[in-house]
Amino acid sequence: MVFYASRPQSSHEQVLSQTSQKSSNFTERHIGPNCDDIQQMLELLGISNLDTLIDKTVPQAIRLKQSLQLPEALSEYAALAKLKQIAVKNEVYRSFIGMGYYDCITPPVIQRNILENPGWYTAYTPYQSEIAQGRLEALLNFQTMIIDLTGLEIANASLLDEATAAAEAMSMSYGVCKNKANTYFVSQDCHPQTIDVLQTRAKPLGIKIVVGDHQTFDFAQPIFGAILQYPASDGTIYDYRAFIEKAHAEGALVTVAADPLSLTLLTPPGEFGADIAVGSTQRFGIPLGFGGPHAAYFATKEEYKRQVPGRIVGVSKDSQGKAALRLALQTREQHIRRDKATSNICTAQVLLAVMASMYAVYHGSAGLKQIAENIHSKTAMLAEGLKRLGYSIVSENFFDTLKVELGTRSKEAILSSCEAQKINLRIYDETAVGISLGETTTVKDLEDLLEIFAFDDKLPSPPPPHASRLNGGNPRTALAPLPFSRTTSYLTHPVFNSYHSETELLRYLHKLESKDLSLTTSMIPLGSCTMKLNATSEMIPVTWAEFGNIHPFAPRSQTQGYQILFDQLEEWLAEITGFAGISLQPNAGSQGEYTGLLVIREYHESRKEGHRNVCLIPTSAHGTNPASAVMSGMKVVPVACDSEGNVDLNDLKAKAEKHSNQLAALMVTYPSTHGVFEEQIQEICAVVHSHGGQVYMDGANMNAQVGLCRPGDFGADVCHLNLHKTFCIPHGGGGPGMGPIGVASHLVPFLPGHVVVQMHSKSGEFPHSPIGAIAAAPWGSASILVISWMYIAMMGADGLTDATKVAILNANYIAKRLEKYYPVLYKGKNALVAHECILDLRSLKKSANIDIDDIAKRLMDYGFHAPTVSWPVAGTIMVEPTESESKQELDRFCDAMIAIRKEIAEIESGKMDVQDNVLKNAPHTAESLITGEWHHPYSREQAAYPAPWTREHKFWMPVGRIDNAYGDRNFVCSCLPMEAY
Repeated sequence: MVFYASRPQSSHEQVLSQTSQKSSNFTERHIGPNCDDIQQMLELLGISNLDTLIDKTVPQAIRLKQSLQLPEALSEYAALAKLKQIAVKNEVYRSFIGMGYYDCITPPVIQRNILENPGWYTAYTPYQSEIAQGRLEALLNFQTMIIDLTGLEIANASLLDEATAAAEAMSMSYGVCKNKANTYFVSQDCHPQTIDVLQTRAKPLGIKIVVGDHQTFDFAQPIFGAILQYPASDGTIYDYRAFIEKAHAEGALVTVAADPLSLTLLTPPGEFGADIAVGSTQRFGIPLGFGGPHAAYFATKEEYKRQVPGRIVGVSKDSQGKAALRLALQTREQHIRRDKATSNICTAQVLLAVMASMYAVYHGSAGLKQIAENIHSKTAMLAEGLKRLGYSIVSENFFDTLKVELGTRSKEAILSSCEAQKINLRIYDETAVGISLGETTTVKDLEDLLEIFAFDDKLPSPPPPHASRLNGGNPRTALAPLPFSRTTSYLTHPVFNSYHSETELLRYLHKLESKDLSLTTSMIPLGSCTMKLNATSEMIPVTWAEFGNIHPFAPRSQTQGYQILFDQLEEWLAEITGFAGISLQPNAGSQGEYTGLLVIREYHESRKEGHRNVCLIPTSAHGTNPASAVMSGMKVVPVACDSEGNVDLNDLKAKAEKHSNQLAALMVTYPSTHGVFEEQIQEICAVVHSHGGQVYMDGANMNAQVGLCRPGDFGADVCHLNLHKTFCIPHGGGGPGMGPIGVASHLVPFLPGHVVVQMHSKSGEFPHSPIGAIAAAPWGSASILVISWMYIAMMGADGLTDATKVAILNANYIAKRLEKYYPVLYKGKNALVAHECILDLRSLKKSANIDIDDIAKRLMDYGFHAPTVSWPVAGTIMVEPTESESKQELDRFCDAMIAIRKEIAEIESGKMDVQDNVLKNAPHTAESLITGEWHHPYSREQAAYPAPWTREHKFWMPVGRIDNAYGDRNFVCSCLPMEAY
């Protein structure tokens, strides 16, 4: 990795650096408090200036001695112009590559009102379900769509991509199968990237992968599961019933990776015996984006509901008995099950799942079937034309993909003609190519394809049959053989049959959006989740065609813009973290954790120390940490934390000594999950290194480090970065995220590779990695990397540093304002916190019978999303304001928390009833206020308008407090009849 030459650190006598103000006004727009506000906040803290605050907060031993070496900050206009110059170096060809990725049409009403709408993309994971009913309904629609199309009983609310969903299916099959086998059969007809990811994920679990032909596999070797592609990667539609019957006879579970659009015409997997179905919903209106983000799906039988990875939206009821939605069966999740979890999935692809569900809502069953029939009809026409030209088609049973045998024809000549027409095909070898058609394929495309394959021959004449029926017509014949044709109905629920005009869909989208609290309403002060400004200028390039319409396996010569973007972003992130190499492939924070641990594991194995399998993890760690460690084949050994919230150094030393010969890694979050900069971080790293281990740093709290200190400098060997936290990719209602990792120089050779694409142009720069692919696409969710590129380009070194300082200031300001009302549980050595603080509410249960959830729900009446509740310490809330929130907004939140404490005091004094009070009954809906008799000992006004700002703008909850236990006892994860809503 190349670094800029060093330059001396600029002076920070003023609150915000003069350099950043002169070079760009974006820093001022990104950082909430102005200079006067910052001075007032410092005065409350009794500190003279911002630099003194940082000196007292961040240990001097790890502080950077110079500024980050990054390009000068650009204005929003200049950054967009520069990125456009990079973007145009990408060439948008017509893609017929297929392999799970297809050109499709994003309906403009969905693009403008979901993908480009901050009301949808700035919301957080729907853990506070009363203020997330809109996206929860959209996700319930998604689950219903998947259940209908696959013919299975339950589905989750999306996964990261098809390949990792297949890996989750393998892991789940391994966990529930009872035949004791450790071999997993993978059809050779699966997409190559899926096979690659499966092999990567199988190795640390001790699973043996057998790749073979399902038609000849004899089951002589016991298997616990199998995966089949439907249609196959080369387009062939196989009858898998005989194979599945044999697998079931062996006690194995069978997963079918199915294209959901094809399932509008083909017999669904659940009807021919599949236990699990996975796939990608990319072609349901989601841009290619050079590989992502795209929402994968996962469907299975209800008997496995507690083993399903990821999140499931379930139906329950609220305090008035009204149907209401929430995340179901949360006891399955890694934050609760930790090292017992079967999956480390934390981020889903909610925004993309919402888009895919609305694509189905917009088109309905008839519209989707028409799109599928149109694609199949054109594929049949193309096959007929190619056969007339003398080519052989590998299979007559196809949906949208043909494998064409070239015979004596020259592959190079065909590719040369493709280049002239700006067309990409799939290249198998010298003897065959693949052609996959999609929603955007036109009759002109077919003519161009036939012309390419015709060479000097005359094009087929007369025209292929039924050419006049291409535009919305029926396919040439029913899909043959007949047993493959679908006979069952799907998408019959009214939601898929009510919003087919743009006007109706627009109103439906707005109705759902109005049920959700996002950053468009108020700050979302979630500790560890960093809900900061997702600037419009950062979001604009996401939907540029030069980034959105590129297939992930397009030739490198056509993606030079993306390569420049990757190189620059990797260089900047390496400089920010102090690491030698960066991998952008992990497409979620949990995936970054897993990738980093696999890199460490492979490093040990390369040194003939593969026996090192112990991972030390502080008890305060994210639940994904122990889950990731177990998935990577490691044994978790917990390390205690002391009364101040720091890692207990003595316990760490004792555990490191005890497991010295087996020590693989320490996973540590910095600043700590308890919201403080641990003074002993360098010694912690040194202890682990002295026993032969590696230090993995969870980068969830990197927003407190950028520009002040670097993990690579003070002892970390690996660190993942949540680009959806520190580097401004929006949370999207629960996803997408990105979790690239940085590694020290000795770990660079082990970074992820990819079976389809040579990822690095410089020979030997990143040798082929033994850990293989982590995600389906080489650079993960590549299209949203433009957001972080824009953020860094517009902030520059000084702006990024200022942002970190103000994030720390804002957290300390909140802690100071609230400490008289709620004790701050942990502080650093100078009685200061890092970028977040933990408020201790445990005493309120005894004094007023008030639970943490009562305060969380009451905050909704004040128009706020609750901070992180009961984590990392039960009975507390963790508050992170970020640098983007103004002093006025911080004060509004503090005022709300103080007012709630006064409401609690009324309960403590006996003035308010212990059971019937504004907290126990929160949140208050408009319906509960205006219908029926009012029998509460407090007024309607106190319930609905507890603060002055609620009279100016009121966010009304669509439902009252939701009964989670009822929903789990009466599990429903698909759409209810419309009257239920």
